[in-house]
Amino acid sequence: MSIRRGGDTPNVLHGGQKDYKDIYFQEEGKLVVPISLQAGYGIVEAGTVIAENTSASGSDGKFVPYDPDATITGAEENTGRANLVQSTGGATSDLYVTIEDSYKFAVGDDVFIEDDTTAEENLGAITAIDRTTNTHMAKITVTTQTGGTSFTTARFAYINVEGAKTAKGILERTVDTGVGSTAKGALGVVLVANAVLYTGMINNLDTNAKSDLGNVATFGRYTILK
Repeated sequence: MSIRRGGDTPNVLHGGQKDYKDIYFQEEGKLVVPISLQAGYGIVEAGTVIAENTSASGSDGKFVPYDPDATITGAEENTGRANLVQSTGGATSDLYVTIEDSYKFAVGDDVFIEDDTTAEENLGAITAIDRTTNTHMAKITVTTQTGGTSFTTARFAYINVEGAKTAKGILERTVDTGVGSTAKGALGVVLVANAVLYTGMINNLDTNAKSDLGNVATFGRYTILK
């Protein structure tokens, strides 16, 4: 009699079913482009405004959720931010985020930091990511130190990749980029023109994103990409 032995199947993640979300009112003639989304952002919803990682190296060219240019409240969703778990305390090259959030980044990614009070600062490229020294947080080391003013957790301080504040399009279908050490990224499709969308189905299409895209109009409860 043969014995069947169980085992794990590499790269297969099992989870709950995701309901479909339709962003379109009219899609005939739509213009879309395929993209590769950066790993570590979990489920990125259809209708999320998408940006491109423009780092000099690292994950340059991968796509990430757009980071809206608005007052930071800590309640924003689908932004791709990695909130600090420890305030900077002044000038430092070491930043601490959750271990899970650290997988949103790769060595070589250029990053910036800001909070709801202190203006954005460019920190240059990530030189190291330490996920082993502490069991509850990861240390991200950057090229350029933060300024003397502390970025604090009370003010929702976070880091994000260069390019995250420039909108490139709108994600057509929900994808799962993975979370933490098992994150693999995902293939997706971004809408760039020629469609009428339900405004309520779009995430983070703020004034700056509309300006970046350059082809957005509104009509009642609809958003038109020309």
